[in-house]
Amino acid sequence: MKRLVDVLAILPTYQVNQAISDISMNGLTIDSRQVKSGDLFICIEGYTVDGHDFVKQAEANGACAIVAQKALNETNIPVIYVRDTVRILALLANSYYDMPTNDLQLIGVTGTNGKTSVTNLLDDIFKLDKRVTGSIGTIQMKIADTIHEVSNTTPEASFLQKSFRNMVDQGVKTAIMEVSSHALEIGRVNGCDFNIAIFTNLSQDHLDYHGDMPSYFQAKSRLFRQLGNRYDPDNPKYAVINLDDAYSENFIHATTQPVVTYGIEQKADVSASQIKLEANGTTFILETFYGNITIKSKLIGKFSIYNMLAAATASLLAGVPLETVKEALENTTGVRGRFEPVLAGQPFGVIVDYAHTPDSLENVLQTMQGFVKGKIYVVVGCGGDRDRTKRPLMAQIASKYADYAFYTSDNPRSEDPDSIIADMVTGLEATNYEVIIDREKAIKKSITSASENDMILIAGKGHETYQIIGTEIVDFDDRAVATEAIKQYL
Repeated sequence: MKRLVDVLAILPTYQVNQAISDISMNGLTIDSRQVKSGDLFICIEGYTVDGHDFVKQAEANGACAIVAQKALNETNIPVIYVRDTVRILALLANSYYDMPTNDLQLIGVTGTNGKTSVTNLLDDIFKLDKRVTGSIGTIQMKIADTIHEVSNTTPEASFLQKSFRNMVDQGVKTAIMEVSSHALEIGRVNGCDFNIAIFTNLSQDHLDYHGDMPSYFQAKSRLFRQLGNRYDPDNPKYAVINLDDAYSENFIHATTQPVVTYGIEQKADVSASQIKLEANGTTFILETFYGNITIKSKLIGKFSIYNMLAAATASLLAGVPLETVKEALENTTGVRGRFEPVLAGQPFGVIVDYAHTPDSLENVLQTMQGFVKGKIYVVVGCGGDRDRTKRPLMAQIASKYADYAFYTSDNPRSEDPDSIIADMVTGLEATNYEVIIDREKAIKKSITSASENDMILIAGKGHETYQIIGTEIVDFDDRAVATEAIKQYL
C-alpha cells in the first residue's frame, strides 16, 4: 500500500476536486471490472469504449480515486484531472511499481516479422547462460519458469509495469519483450529502460492503423529514440539493426546510441557466410566481433538465419560467450506456430506458419521452393477489419510461389469473408487457385490434393487456436484440423 500523493509526485501538474493527502492505494487499473478496494482507476478513452463512462462501476468496486481527462460530476470519490490519461498511465504505473525496468537488463525487439522468433532465441541463449529470464510477447509471458497468458503483443502500461515488478521480485535479471508499433504509438512502453533495441525488418502491415509506411516507420523508430541520449559505461545502450533491410539507415539515424549491425548481403558487424539451406536445417559460419564459429541449426530458411543473427548480436552485446550462443542456436527447436511441421504419418509435408504479411509469406514460400521436390500448396487468407491494401499482394505472392493456392477465411471479424476474398483476387491474373471460404474445408482439400514429396503451407494463424467470426471467438487450431484431415486421408 502506498500514499496516493507519493505516487502522483511523478506528475508535474494535476488538479483535484477534493483532498487526497490521507488516501492510500493498493494498485491501479484501467479496467473498471478489475477494480479492487483501494485501487486507483484511470479512465482511458479507447477506440470502442471510454473509461470515463465506467466511473460508477469503479467506485462501486472500491476505487480510492479516479484519474480523468474529462469532467466527472457523478462521483463521490476524489478525481485527479490531467490533460492526457494515456500518457499519464505509463508515468503512474512506473511510479507505483518503483521503476522496475531500472533493475533489469531489458531487450526490446521490434519489426514486422521475426519478433517472436528472436525473443524465443534470446530466451534460449540466456537460459543456457544460467540467467533467470523473463519474456513478454505475442504467444505468452514468462516469468522465470512460470507461463502466463497475455492478450496483446505488448500489454498496456499498468499490466506491463506490474509484470516487470514481479520479474524483479522473482529474481529475473534479463527480460526480453516484443514491442509492437501500436504499443509504441500509444506509449505503452513509455518509461521502460531498454538496454538493447533490436530491429528485424519493416514491410507492409498495420496500415489500417498507421495509414502509410512513413507513419509505420515513425512508430517503430520510437523504440530506438527511447534509448536516450546519455552514454553510461556502467549501463550501456545498443541499437541492433538489420543492415539488409531497406529501412536500416532510417533506424540507424533514429538513435544516438551505439549501433551494431547484422546481415547477410551487406557488410555488417555480425554476418552469416557459407550458408547451406537444407530441408532439415541450416548451416552457416557466424562471423562476429568476437570471432567466427560454425552453426548447424535445426531451423529452416534464410529468414531463420536473420533471426539467429539478431539474437546472436544482442546476446554478445549482453555479455554471453560466443560458445554459449552457438550451443543455444544449435539446440533450439523454434517457436510454436512458426514454420512448425505437422507430423501424422503422411507421405508429404505440412507446415503451419504465422505468415500473415506479404513479406513473411514470400519468405516462407521461397524457403520451401529451395527444398521441396514435389508441388507446393498454400492455404491462406487475410484478416477482416485490417489493412485491405495487403490483400491482393498476399494472393499474388501465393499464386506466384506456390503451385496451387486455396484462398480462405482467417479471422474475418465483422467483415463478410466473401468480400475479403474479392479484395484478394482483384486484378489477379493467375488461375492456379480456388476459393474455399470454410477454413477447415480448405485445409482438408489441400491434404487430399497432396501427393508424396509435396508440401502444404497453412499460413496466417500459426500459434493461434481460434477464429474470430463477427464478435464470436470460435475454437480453431490449424495443426489439429490438419492432423485430423491427415488421419482421414490415410
